[in-house]
Amino acid sequence: MTTFDKIYEIVCTIPSGMVCTYGIIANACGMKNGAKIVGYALHANKKPIEIPCHRVVDRNGNLSKSFVFGGIEVQQSWLIKEGVKVKDGKVDLEKYLFKPGLKNDNN
Repeated sequence: MTTFDKIYEIVCTIPSGMVCTYGIIANACGMKNGAKIVGYALHANKKPIEIPCHRVVDRNGNLSKSFVFGGIEVQQSWLIKEGVKVKDGKVDLEKYLFKPGLKNDNN
């Protein structure tokens, strides 16, 4: 399994209505300081419906200005359709953060 495959596998575990950060995904893959690699992998994602990269935000909850499937507006609209509130291009991580491999009681 490639690093990108592992990243995609983890991204696929993020439930609808929640988000995860690049850094948390990198750590779940065993890559300390690998957030940029996660970003590269998501930018290369050829299956946006199967691999929900729109659910990945930065460490502060900010949406991606270069969201590969149509920009920040598209990422925001997809998240809103899933019930995630977005304000000024940012998600409240205290409410919507999913941590792979850990019990998540945010909702």
